[in-house]
Amino acid sequence: MSLSIGIVGLPNVGKSTLFNALTNNDILAANYPFATIEPNTGIVPVPDGRLQKLADIYGSQKILPATVEFVDIAGLVAGASQGEGLGNKFLANIRQCDAIVHVVRAFDDSSVLRHDDTGVDPKNDIEIINTELILADIQTIENRLPKLQKEAKAKPAAREQAGYLESLMRHLQSGTPLSALPSVDHEAIADLHLLTAKPVIYVFNVDENGLSDKTSQEHLRSMVAPAKSLFASAKLEEELKGLSESDAKELLESYGVEETGLMQLIHAAYDTLGLQSYLTAGPKEVRAWTIRQGWTAPQAAGVIHTDFERGFIAAQIVDFDDLIAAGSESAARAAGKVRTEGKTYVMQPGDVVEFRFNV
Repeated sequence: MSLSIGIVGLPNVGKSTLFNALTNNDILAANYPFATIEPNTGIVPVPDGRLQKLADIYGSQKILPATVEFVDIAGLVAGASQGEGLGNKFLANIRQCDAIVHVVRAFDDSSVLRHDDTGVDPKNDIEIINTELILADIQTIENRLPKLQKEAKAKPAAREQAGYLESLMRHLQSGTPLSALPSVDHEAIADLHLLTAKPVIYVFNVDENGLSDKTSQEHLRSMVAPAKSLFASAKLEEELKGLSESDAKELLESYGVEETGLMQLIHAAYDTLGLQSYLTAGPKEVRAWTIRQGWTAPQAAGVIHTDFERGFIAAQIVDFDDLIAAGSESAARAAGKVRTEGKTYVMQPGDVVEFRFNV
């Protein structure tokens, strides 16, 4: 399965600079509103040190990491849901995304224009974006309800869905994003692609001092809790582009940072969406596959090909650490570390798998 993340924020908060750094891209990141007009999409490999180790053991020709798709849309402004500032048109571009990354400006720099010429105000900026996403969802539900209400007279299922959408509408009209509700029936609203029902990860774009200012970070984190929040410097991420792994690590350490913004974001996205990966390995290729936590072996096999799930027989599994310790698959097998699992087996993050199937 693929993972797609939409990046939103007000103009000039560092969205495109961050996008460029995450995707190693070179799109326009100009210092004026709406520098991003068409949505930019970047496919980013998920860094995974295990793959090279497996390739060394199997003599693999190719290494294929899992990937994340990032979509950067034009900066939104107040009134975007009504078409202001080109924003409404671009909200459609993130409806298909699995999660939303909301980039919030938390740095002072007079040379970088504010979207409304006011001072830095993360709380207000967050509220503007949330309001526009809420208004867009209200509009989506309002467009669907008349048809359902008409069908409700003869169809109990339509009556039930209309009632559910009306309850969601009341929450939205009170200013509550759907992601803040204790539970949401995602299956019932799947075809609506409601924006506020998607998990949100907040990325506060800070300056170099902000990367180590724990007091400020706690204050910002409290604004969006219980949602996940990260602190990154788009400027620093830009500097990391093109550096060797050792040079990048040294630069990060000089700012007291352990991971790049990309790694922080991928970890947060996997955690927020309940994802994990498993590995396949052989002479042809080693590969990481993204699945949902709790998936069984047949479901995991289906990510490779639907035939694998349909004709699933068994999964031959060895734990990554056990395989590395043994030095080869044959040695791991001799040590009793390779096992065969059936249809009810729940996949684990360190699984190196070979599926057996028949169709």
